[in-house]
Amino acid sequence: MSGAGHVHRHGHGHGHEDGDRHEDAHRHGHDHADGHGHGEPHDHEHQARGPGRLLHLVRPHSHEAADKVDTAMEASAEGMRTLWISLAVLGVTAVIQAAVTALSGSVALLGDTLHNAADALTAVPLGVAFIAGRRPPNRRYTYGYGRAEDLAGIVVVALILASSALAAYEAVSRLVHPQRVSDLIAVAAAALAGFAGNELVARYRIRTGRRIGSAALVADGLHARTDGFTSLAVLLGAGGVALGWHWADPVIGLVITAAILSVLYQAAREIYRRLMDAVDPALTDQAEQALRAVPGVLGVGLVRLRWAGHRLLAECEITVSGGATAIEAHQVTVSAEHALLHALPRLSAATVHADPQAAPGTDPHAILAKHR
Repeated sequence: MSGAGHVHRHGHGHGHEDGDRHEDAHRHGHDHADGHGHGEPHDHEHQARGPGRLLHLVRPHSHEAADKVDTAMEASAEGMRTLWISLAVLGVTAVIQAAVTALSGSVALLGDTLHNAADALTAVPLGVAFIAGRRPPNRRYTYGYGRAEDLAGIVVVALILASSALAAYEAVSRLVHPQRVSDLIAVAAAALAGFAGNELVARYRIRTGRRIGSAALVADGLHARTDGFTSLAVLLGAGGVALGWHWADPVIGLVITAAILSVLYQAAREIYRRLMDAVDPALTDQAEQALRAVPGVLGVGLVRLRWAGHRLLAECEITVSGGATAIEAHQVTVSAEHALLHALPRLSAATVHADPQAAPGTDPHAILAKHR
């Protein structure tokens, strides 16, 4: 093999889940046109029983562009379904709480209602992002439109910020100008309804977001989870008012505001990391370990990982024998890519560059030195 090295690029559409590692290792079928198909059986647990297994057997598996788009659409469709169900649950919860707020005058419940309504409305930008993410790559957006989810995450953060500001304003106003809170039993019931609705939505969003790799959806689920606990705080405020502590309602409103700001920080940090192409360092370690275990790989160089929406992309450098032929080096890169697909959840595309093992003091890329 010459010093130019060998590059193997291949796109993949795989929906690896965050479940057990043995599930991740068997969620992907191969039908490569370049002769590296696989004869060993794979336990495709995601379609292992009933009609799903039959569908899996008759549906072709390959790594072509159409399959990548199909997988992205399946993940986006699951995200959309989660969003609409969440919107319905939180919408009903917000309506119930708004009605009780109007009757009781509770500022703590008002803050909780505003936050639930804002949480429900985050389904709109996320829904738009999931629809946009279904579009295939083109000459301008060569990586596709997956980053639309991260942009939607910014809108989600803005909505959280706006709801926290409004809740804080109302709570401070009520402290300065106290007002009587009535219908405490109804307030308590609305608080419990808010907790139940938010916890159901939180579990659903977080589970789906982690399964399809959507940071925005996970952030939105964490937002809903904290909303549930703030609803319980409303219950405490109602209890305090019942004991004659009229300041309890606005103080709980301020506590809710602090909780919202905590969620805001977490969500903003997650979205910031995605926009800055940050990944969990453990994923990089997994990639390096997987590459080193591949027969024919003598060393591992630079490993780059980045998210595009809920898809993970990889660019890696490996060292192979200087005496390897182009075909042999190609097979090593194919094996390396294969190992990455099994080691990393939600990896959809990998570029593996092979350098020949060079003598000490020599650089296979010397011709590029002046361009670096």
